[in-house]
Amino acid sequence: MLEMIKLESIKMDAHWKEVLKSALLSPNFEAIKEHYVAAKSRGAVVYPPANLTFNAFNSTPFECLKVVLLGQDPYHNAGEAMGLSFSVPQGVRIPPSLRNIYRELEADLGIPQSNSGDLTPWAKEGVLLLNSILSVEANKPASHQHFGWQEFTDSVIKILSAQCSGIVFLLWGNYAKSKKLLIDKGKHFILEAAHPSPLARSGFIGCRHFSKTNTLLESIGKTPINWNLN
Repeated sequence: MLEMIKLESIKMDAHWKEVLKSALLSPNFEAIKEHYVAAKSRGAVVYPPANLTFNAFNSTPFECLKVVLLGQDPYHNAGEAMGLSFSVPQGVRIPPSLRNIYRELEADLGIPQSNSGDLTPWAKEGVLLLNSILSVEANKPASHQHFGWQEFTDSVIKILSAQCSGIVFLLWGNYAKSKKLLIDKGKHFILEAAHPSPLARSGFIGCRHFSKTNTLLESIGKTPINWNLN
């Protein structure tokens, strides 16, 4: 009964809760909650809003999961973070990294660049937009990296690697690439590229990961992702 109470307190889709039960009931997750509550108690402004902390899991049904797109830290400016890696809400200025993602999408598949930075349609298509760290203090990038979020999301990746098959993992940048050690390459696909940030200078544009992802999905009989946000 105690386990059920703990799980019910987490605002996450029920199917995902069951899949991630071991990670959610771990001492590490208890430590994350303690850090998070302590930050809020001292008056820190935390992004994304609490109800969007697990938005990635609530937006992508587990049974629809086809792709994992791994980010690192949530956006730390007001109104930007929405619990989906690389995504910002409708009406918010599109960040430089996402603008480069749109440029590559257009070059790869001919899809015109969206005027919105909201990637929720991708999530609904089966793309888990997972940040490695799920919260951040306002205007303080990587401020919650000591909370234990990385250990939790590493567990998520390992659980998905073990329980699923045929997932396409998109690893952009050195940090994301370091997670490939958690993935069973015999069961899943891994596509690597430079980070889409303009600061990375080269290596992302031209990666053609959108068409490659769909080709891989089709090769195992899965419906390709509709990447069009327009």
